[in-house]
Amino acid sequence: MKITKLLVDKLPTPHAIVKNRTVQKRYYDDTMKGFGVRVTSGGSRAFFVEKLVNRRLRRITIGRYPDLTVEQARKQAQKLLGQIATGIDPIAERKAKKMKGITLQETFDAYLKARKALKPLTILDYTRLMKQVFSDWQNKPLLDITKDMVAKRHLEYGERSPARANSAMRFLRALFNFAAGEYEDAEGRSLILENPIKRISHTRAWYRVDRKQTVIKTHELPAWFKAVMEVKDERSTGKSSILRDYFLLLLFTGLRRQEAIELTWDRVDLKAKTITIKDTKNHQSHALPMSDFLFNLFENRKAEQLDSQYVFPGNGKTGYTVEPRKVMKKIIDQSGVTFTLHDLRRTFITIAESLDIPAYALKRLLNHKMTQDVTAGYIVMDVERLRKPMQMIADHILMLKDKKEDSRVINLPSQDLRVNVASAKIGDAG
Repeated sequence: MKITKLLVDKLPTPHAIVKNRTVQKRYYDDTMKGFGVRVTSGGSRAFFVEKLVNRRLRRITIGRYPDLTVEQARKQAQKLLGQIATGIDPIAERKAKKMKGITLQETFDAYLKARKALKPLTILDYTRLMKQVFSDWQNKPLLDITKDMVAKRHLEYGERSPARANSAMRFLRALFNFAAGEYEDAEGRSLILENPIKRISHTRAWYRVDRKQTVIKTHELPAWFKAVMEVKDERSTGKSSILRDYFLLLLFTGLRRQEAIELTWDRVDLKAKTITIKDTKNHQSHALPMSDFLFNLFENRKAEQLDSQYVFPGNGKTGYTVEPRKVMKKIIDQSGVTFTLHDLRRTFITIAESLDIPAYALKRLLNHKMTQDVTAGYIVMDVERLRKPMQMIADHILMLKDKKEDSRVINLPSQDLRVNVASAKIGDAG
């Protein structure tokens, strides 16, 4: 049959056998092989072209009827069939054209969808980078971002924060690497011929950012510990005791701040005296023994709260407490000891290392991967093997926090004695 306006108007609507499921039926033109019209159970009609391209069946929708007339659809079908006859894949061409216009924001959205294992904090950080560093590039086609633009943006932002500028470019590099494997032209070749971030490496323009080494020094621990134990929140809601125990848990375990703040009671085993962190940075479950100090901390915390799944509950949407900036400032003001939450992890590590804890045990306590160490791959470190090192570290911290500064005064020799000694030396020299 030949597809005409009269025929298209009279074509029956197919019946959907399954409720809420659309079915369709296709009708083909006898005079132009590959040209046809599709009718769905919803009543819509659309023209299409169907042809083998490189031994693959390609079906290309031309347009809907009556938005497109039969004559217009036939002309468009003839054009598409002509392209296919010359070896062109119209679907691949359309896809390639669309890919060339993919924006930075669209790439980021696709990246997040593909990278399902990303941590919420990582996603939050990437989102902030998009807004803070690349806000004017979000709707720009990825292929329009050049090496010169990258180098200039890195330099501009580096004047404010070298570390943040480096982080932004590493993030952008990851997006381009993702796009290189995701977006192709009609021939199946990657649209990303070269990652523009290479310019920064080629010119050696990466900022040198020294790793933070700040810790709470041993002579600062008494003042810091005292301030933590005495801090009060403004409304006397009991939140101060929650934050107090949170700070202490970080110091006595070396846990990362998010691992500790999201800790739930089902991960705390008071009988076995262990805590288990499931969602860790390296995606490996992390089990730690409790020292006596931590066991008492968890027992007291459990007795204080019965209505929350979180060890450190809060009133926000998450259910756990939020970043304790105000309380931290009070502790800093009272103790005179400036610190960050990650400083507590570094303090734990520093104290553990000073006690000559075996390297493998220390790495296991910190949940550090040991992929480069062949021997470590054969060592299975049971949680009970960590109990003694954990107790040693806790005992040492408690000893340091109770240690008072040496207040003894060493009297210097009197003025006359110093003069006599000096005269004697002069005489000897003569």
